[in-house]
Amino acid sequence: MKDLSRYQRQIILPEIGEEGQKRISESHVAIVGLGALGSVSANLLARAGVGKLRLIDRDFLDLNNLQRQVLFDEEDVRENLPKAVAAERKLSKINSEIKIEAIPADLNLETVDELLKEVQLVVDGTDNFETRFLINDFSLRGRIPWIYGGAVGTRGLAYVILPGEGPCLRCLFEEAPKPGEFETCDVTGILAPVSHWIASFQAMETIKILAGRKESADRRLWRIDLWKNEWKALEVSAFVKELCSGCKMRDYPYLTRERGSRTVTLCGRNAVQILQNLKGTINFQNLARKLSPSGAVKYNDYLLKASISPYEITVFPNGRAIIQGTQDEAEAKSVYAKYIGG
Repeated sequence: MKDLSRYQRQIILPEIGEEGQKRISESHVAIVGLGALGSVSANLLARAGVGKLRLIDRDFLDLNNLQRQVLFDEEDVRENLPKAVAAERKLSKINSEIKIEAIPADLNLETVDELLKEVQLVVDGTDNFETRFLINDFSLRGRIPWIYGGAVGTRGLAYVILPGEGPCLRCLFEEAPKPGEFETCDVTGILAPVSHWIASFQAMETIKILAGRKESADRRLWRIDLWKNEWKALEVSAFVKELCSGCKMRDYPYLTRERGSRTVTLCGRNAVQILQNLKGTINFQNLARKLSPSGAVKYNDYLLKASISPYEITVFPNGRAIIQGTQDEAEAKSVYAKYIGG
């Protein structure tokens, strides 16, 4: 039996107790995205004694990450480490008694079954709605709970999804936002306390579920604006849609080619093409306004081109894009998520 003495301050809580701590220590959680949200929740869950943490992130560290991503330091940036690897190094020093698995990879249609196999719960630390809807479909199909979280600017959202016990993400949002309609940290900015609050909520709800106290999980959609000191908990239990294809019809389009994107490396061009299954068209005027602080932008009726060093991004009305400046498909998807959104 594991020595649980390091968790004594949790164990003496009647909400947890020794039995709850044992459950936590035998649990397996995946954290998808190790940025502003995921680095905080991973830190908290490792310290809480979650028995196995699977850390999934496709990105490498950048100096501007240190403003809000608490697991990393300047040495990690100098070493050009993948976020998942740097997080695993730090967390192993914090708690050597748990198993931590670093996976510097992209979670997508081809990898989702392998990367999320055998996990009991998924924590959302992603930066785009396509991946969130993919997690949502995986969660519905396997009846695995997951904790949605998002933060940008001074605002944040958080929600617990328990399949079969309330609305799923598609019930609340129906479709992922079109590219260009979704704010991103790289375009809008973000304050660290916002992401830390959302991630702390995610970690708290994760601990409740793992400890066997699912009935205590907060089933409301939380919406905050820390700059304005606004805190709203929205009752969403009635939002379960009778025609939700996931909840009611067991149709999972993000686990097929019906939704989501795919990438193609363009030989000899140092570029990657991202193909979208998008309904409708992109508003280039709005997208240009968002991107202009980041670099030179020009557009016509047929395409929008943004030069954001070291990349040149070309976007077409149907969401298709060419990211020039890399041949790495995961890097191209990260650039798309950072600047185009969706």
